[in-house]
Amino acid sequence: MERAGDVPVTVFVKDADGSEIAAKLSGYFVVKGKEFKFTAIAFGRIGGHNASVKIAKTTLDKVAKMGIDPEDLITTIQRKIVEGDIVLPEGLRPPSE
Repeated sequence: MERAGDVPVTVFVKDADGSEIAAKLSGYFVVKGKEFKFTAIAFGRIGGHNASVKIAKTTLDKVAKMGIDPEDLITTIQRKIVEGDIVLPEGLRPPSE
């Protein structure tokens, strides 16, 4: 099974609602030319920044059938959100700006 870190993954955030401390995100990620939805809670402060990503089990099953480790994929998406390596729609700004 391929590690998600070895496969290009692009994360798109369509909507973000919340504050500087925590935000609820919804969007999709693209891997191997296929688009999949996710939701997440991104938060910071005590212990540093973090994100909790939720992906439907049926989506994780599809990803596994593509030969990608689902747990590694979740970790990769979480890292991209925390590091800001995401695509935001025009007009949507991170709460910190």
